[in-house]
Amino acid sequence: MSLPHYKMTMLALTLGIATAMAGCSSNPKKDVVDTGPQSSEQVYIEKAKKALDRHQYTDAAKHLEALETYYPTGSYATQAQLELLYVKFQQKDYEGAITLAERFIRLNPQHPNVDYAYYVRGVSNMEQNYDGLLRYTSLKQSHRDVSYLKVAYQNFVDFIRRYPSSTYAVDAAQRMKFIGQELAESEMNAARFNIKRKAYLAAIERSLWVIEHYPQTPQIPEALATVAYGYDKLGDKAASQQYIQVLKMNYPELVKSDGTVNMRAARSEGSFWNRATLGVFGKEAQTHSEQDEVKNTETEEKRSLTNRLSFGLLDRPKAEAAEIQPPAEAEASDAAQPAE
Repeated sequence: MSLPHYKMTMLALTLGIATAMAGCSSNPKKDVVDTGPQSSEQVYIEKAKKALDRHQYTDAAKHLEALETYYPTGSYATQAQLELLYVKFQQKDYEGAITLAERFIRLNPQHPNVDYAYYVRGVSNMEQNYDGLLRYTSLKQSHRDVSYLKVAYQNFVDFIRRYPSSTYAVDAAQRMKFIGQELAESEMNAARFNIKRKAYLAAIERSLWVIEHYPQTPQIPEALATVAYGYDKLGDKAASQQYIQVLKMNYPELVKSDGTVNMRAARSEGSFWNRATLGVFGKEAQTHSEQDEVKNTETEEKRSLTNRLSFGLLDRPKAEAAEIQPPAEAEASDAAQPAE
């Protein structure tokens, strides 16, 4: 009994497809063979420089990686490593930049430009903390994970300790100051949460940490007030009064007429009308903490009414992105020589 015509057709198609697939599997793709360098190291470095001048970082990375692969002991090997470190940062490949920086530090500890690697490592860790969608909103970074900021802070501490006279030392110190404020705010945010849930001892510990480790930050007045308030709630009136006396001497506006702590003023909290209008109306007088924050242009920029009403999603102020400059020409010429 013969099969129907349509079944014969389907069988033929199935056999044809199976045969084609078997044929493909029996002819695996040929491996790409590395034919070696296509240019001299001089040509590679010149092409990389031209690409860098045009901000064509993908092409620059390709030439620099080829130079490093084919001429690892050549005259431009260390220069290529430094330039590639700069390229990775510009491409926002912060993990790649950190890896390259640490490798350069490990392989060239005495190189005249090794301070650049230490500096870029710190900035890359700092940028990793802000990388992601949340950086485009008005949410404070200090109210989120700050693990990379802590690593960056230690990177800058190590960098300045080793190279206090470096070209990048001043900028690193400014970044440390900014990070210190972010870390202090992170601790105080946790302290506020602990106050709300009546975990006063935990709030005190967080605040004391700020006082001890970040004494130059704008969060100090609130930290002192939180310690005084927490001890009062725990029934330790003597310890509370000690901190209230410190507040009276330095921040008298944070102590009420009855001698108790004004936590609303310490936290720079506005009235209900102020909070309901997202800070547009009903703002209370500025405390020392607020005045310091206004003066500090690194931590907060002026926001328009549209920006505040949209929770930071619209009409955002133009943020100052971290700028990493490649090693100067004089430094690059030194970098061209292999480390001794």
